[in-house]
Amino acid sequence: MSSYAHPEALVETAWVAEHLHDPNVRVAEVDYDAAANYALGHVPGSVLIDWKADINDPLARDLLSAEALTKLYHRAGVNADTTLVLYGDFNNWFAAFGFWVLKYYGFKDLRIMNGGRKKWIAEDRPLTKDVPSVAAGTAKAHPADEKLRAYYDGVKAALPQVQASELGLVDVRGPKEFTGEVTAPPEYPNEHAQRGGHIPGARNIPWAQAVNEDGTFKTFAELQHLYQSKGIVPSKPVITYCRIGERSSHTWFVLKYLLGYPDVRNYDGSWTEWGNQIRSPIEKP
Repeated sequence: MSSYAHPEALVETAWVAEHLHDPNVRVAEVDYDAAANYALGHVPGSVLIDWKADINDPLARDLLSAEALTKLYHRAGVNADTTLVLYGDFNNWFAAFGFWVLKYYGFKDLRIMNGGRKKWIAEDRPLTKDVPSVAAGTAKAHPADEKLRAYYDGVKAALPQVQASELGLVDVRGPKEFTGEVTAPPEYPNEHAQRGGHIPGARNIPWAQAVNEDGTFKTFAELQHLYQSKGIVPSKPVITYCRIGERSSHTWFVLKYLLGYPDVRNYDGSWTEWGNQIRSPIEKP
């Protein structure tokens, strides 16, 4: 793990187990479906961050506001100097999304537990159904860092750079989504776009290629080869996208924190926005 560009952004399950009672460490499980995961058993002392209810705006198609995030810190017992460790289901899809959102709002000491729920459970580490009682946190969200986020107009304006290979555009969805054979996997029936395909010039590097069978991240050398062999290099800006921004956050984390790419943005509007937008340019085989 020491070979990663920012090894401090990743902790192992053993480290979390050793710090379960550390008052300066807060562990949070980020779930897509809290009832199917957190409620059935979670890392002792960990608080819940519900992907749908807590880190997305309840009305607009947007992230939660800075004010709402400050309230979440208060509820979760997070202070400005807290080491906040995120983990979750789906090999940390949603933990990575949470990491991206909290970095967007400037949280300092943020980490992901390598392997997520899957590895913790596989190692037969303790689980509990108890919801911890935590003292109110005092952390506040900082102004948004727009260097970490891409929007529809910016991606569309950058297409000439993509075509000229001056900017890397990574579609992290599965191959059938990339070709337009399907507009969403069957397990996500409410996240379809009107059209299938991909943004012109995008390289298809599915997010799951970055992880091992146990859900942990591959080595620096393996990840470097995976992306650079497809023309995604650190000397050029990179934009990642998927369908709703969660899987692309996972790849964003890999590129920015494990490989150290200096300019990586996550396009969280992703294919549900692009594939539904009138006159969006689309490529298909």
